[in-house]
Amino acid sequence: MLPHEREMVKRLADQPFTLLGINSDSSRSALKKILEDEKITWPNIYNGPAGQGEIANRWNVHGWPTIYILDHEGIIRHRGLRDKAMEEAVVELIKKIPG
Repeated sequence: MLPHEREMVKRLADQPFTLLGINSDSSRSALKKILEDEKITWPNIYNGPAGQGEIANRWNVHGWPTIYILDHEGIIRHRGLRDKAMEEAVVELIKKIPG
């Protein structure tokens, strides 16, 4: 998924869009290494080890990655989309933002 996400972030750089990672890696240092090794440039939040973080518990996440797509009002519109379907959903939501 990462190559597609990197390209999507570049393509949508001038749009009202943010890709945000909520990570449940084993430690902050493990997350830092992954971000550097994979050249992940978008914002990421460390949420504690898998199954222990407040965000994952509140959002009922039991598998990684779990992808949520929210609209400009913060409403979840899609869950679990990947690659092209994910980008198409994001682009459609961007089009619906009042100008």
